[in-house]
Amino acid sequence: MKLSEFKFDLPANLLAMHPAKERDEARMMVVNRSSGKIEHKIFKEILNYFDDGDAMVINDTKVFPARMYGNKEKTGAKIEVFLLRELNKDIHLWDVLVDPARKIRVGNKLYFGESDLVAEVIDNTTSRGRTIKFLFDGTDEEFYKTINELGETPLPKYIKREAQPEDRERYQTVYAKHVGAVAAPTAGLHFTKEVLKRLEFKGINVTPVTLHVGLGTFRPVDVEDLTKHKMDSESFIVPEETALLVNQALDNKKRVCSIGTTTLRALESSVSANGRLKPNEGWTDKFIFPPHDFRIANALLTNFHMPESTLLMMTAAFGGYELIMEAYNVAVKEKYNFFSYGDAMLVI
Repeated sequence: MKLSEFKFDLPANLLAMHPAKERDEARMMVVNRSSGKIEHKIFKEILNYFDDGDAMVINDTKVFPARMYGNKEKTGAKIEVFLLRELNKDIHLWDVLVDPARKIRVGNKLYFGESDLVAEVIDNTTSRGRTIKFLFDGTDEEFYKTINELGETPLPKYIKREAQPEDRERYQTVYAKHVGAVAAPTAGLHFTKEVLKRLEFKGINVTPVTLHVGLGTFRPVDVEDLTKHKMDSESFIVPEETALLVNQALDNKKRVCSIGTTTLRALESSVSANGRLKPNEGWTDKFIFPPHDFRIANALLTNFHMPESTLLMMTAAFGGYELIMEAYNVAVKEKYNFFSYGDAMLVI
């Protein structure tokens, strides 16, 4: 398939700048793959589509406040430092993006607010990428506490407003556990503790994988031939307990619903030779686009994605290209909210 096949007109006013008033009251489009039927529901009605013995796989990664602002030594120029991943915990070595990048060279030092935190630029990695080393005298606990206080919630760039205190809670799933993501697994943002409890009462097994979402998930595809696009690697874990519950559901011909495309990537990166889920830990750079034979999940909950994005391509691979593109036309017509703080789509 070609990149241009995933183009569609998305009016700017459909990009959600704020979350829904209540997490579980976002709208939810339900797309039925066998009948082609498209229904319009509210997220909390998701309970009606699942039953005793079904498995729902969530991504329990936790977003950290990855966007920081420092001042350059001598000139005092304000520099955005976006933390991507910790390379070496012992010496506080990090992979980051800097903006404006042209001002930041190897050897430069950056100072952060009134704190004792200083960073030195060690290496250039890409045009905007740098390796930096934080110079900090305190304990590890004090270091992460400082990062937590100085950092901002890393809202996607399209949200043209300052991060607000409410974003700390709302740009995080209620089940977030393992710190490491620089973007939220957004399909999970619709769940509340009450919905999770009701799923449990109904006998649905909600079980986690962990995939730490990196910025590569949102990197634009700049090649027309999709086979030439390379995804960034993201680290993931599929626990034994999850593999057990998912395989049980598959053996009993039950539903296995992937909550989000990040979860789907982890599942598809952990398929055993006999088409079952295997416990796994490592890195995945799997790029999924149509056609793709999905081995584990037979239902998918996801948000509405941007034109020409890898996330739209994965959704189209799962739901069928024609049906998903038709559903997106309907979503635009019906004024669904798109992207991270937007509405949900359930593909069954």
